Amino acid sequence: MEGKNQTAPSEFIILGFSNLNKLQFSLFTIFFMTYICTLRGNIFIILVTMADSHLHTPMYYFLQNLAFIDICYTTTNVPQMMVHLLSEKKTISYGGCVVQLFAFIFFVGSECLLLAAMAYDRYIAICKSLRYSFIMDKALCSWLAASCWTGGFLNSVVHTVLTFHLPFCGNNQINYFFCGIPPLLILSCGDTSINELALLSIGIFIGWTPFLCIILSYLSIISNILRIQSSEGRHKAFSTCASHLLIVLLYYGSVIFTYVRPISSYSLEKDRLISVLHSVVTPMLNTVIYTLRNKDIKEAVKTIARKWQPPIFSSDM
Repeated sequence: MEGKNQTAPSEFIILGFSNLNKLQFSLFTIFFMTYICTLRGNIFIILVTMADSHLHTPMYYFLQNLAFIDICYTTTNVPQMMVHLLSEKKTISYGGCVVQLFAFIFFVGSECLLLAAMAYDRYIAICKSLRYSFIMDKALCSWLAASCWTGGFLNSVVHTVLTFHLPFCGNNQINYFFCGIPPLLILSCGDTSINELALLSIGIFIGWTPFLCIILSYLSIISNILRIQSSEGRHKAFSTCASHLLIVLLYYGSVIFTYVRPISSYSLEKDRLISVLHSVVTPMLNTVIYTLRNKDIKEAVKTIARKWQPPIFSSDM
């Protein structure tokens, strides 16, 4: 029992951005504004797509799921990052670290799979447009969404259990800004070979496989779009896919770089910027891309605004 207590510290010290003392308040301001924009943007997407019946389609059903995931997984670490930037005590309890790691990996994995489901939806919409409503029915959409959430959950369970079975031998300083897999594996004094194998092998399933499926889907989509005779039709088809493809490149590029490579190649100092990109910046960019570049969302906002506009009474009443 005594040995077990030595391998499980009661709390971890999150070093975070401690080396940037003069920039603490500036970083807090940036993260705070980014987080607020992320919350507002994703809540806006969920409310608008629920309120307008014209957006009750598979594409926007998946977008609602994406917005909800972005709200959840930024909330798992950004508020704590902001607190640590302004406080002297930069600690997290052992249990809090377990919960944070589980939640973050759960939502990251679910989003990887969900982006692949969204690509499949766009593939059916453009390449098999005549059968779209028959193929992408409510049952299939619900099954795809549930599979994404289940896959993310199982992925998180495996990594969380493997990570916190490792001994830490009294070393509790995490040279990172939240409890992530790479910094915890580097912190451990035990054999991490099984963890590294799981990270790479499951990462291929959660990361590389969906990414390659998305690329293949878009190669077929682009090939079909180029066959469209009218330039207006080609432009409309491209515009419906451009937003999703841009988000895929931003998200998968940073996630695969962070998780799907050998632990020996990690440099936490250099990898921090990439982690900030996919955990803080990308969720905010999702909302910008899906609102400013989306005509359907803009039209839905106008429709909702007209419905809520108070009636103008004539002067002769």
